[in-house]
Amino acid sequence: MKKPFTLLTFTTCLFAFLTLAPTAPGQSPEAEAKVMALAQQLKLTPQQEVKVLPILKAEAPKLEAIKNNPSLPPMQKMKQLHAIHAESAPQLQKILSPAQYQQLQAIRQQDIKQAIARKRAGGG
Repeated sequence: MKKPFTLLTFTTCLFAFLTLAPTAPGQSPEAEAKVMALAQQLKLTPQQEVKVLPILKAEAPKLEAIKNNPSLPPMQKMKQLHAIHAESAPQLQKILSPAQYQQLQAIRQQDIKQAIARKRAGGG
């Protein structure tokens, strides 16, 4: 009986934290949604979510700024995006399983390619 109550309390606190905690300065609702979608794709445990989401939320505004910078050529954008990902890699590797981390890397690569393709196509 105690375990379901503890899980319910934890889930409620996590939900409150995620919805009520202030987002990083300049973080768009789209970036927030991407972070939450990423967490779902990786099938994070509640314990992992508590540790991983703040890392991803801190990255999001930096990544969006680079992706939306029209003055950067695509190769420069890719280098800067990889640099931001490399900053958080050691932390994420400690939290995620090897399979989850590999999936995260694949998702990030695909996201970078799509962002660059949109910019080349003029889709902004």
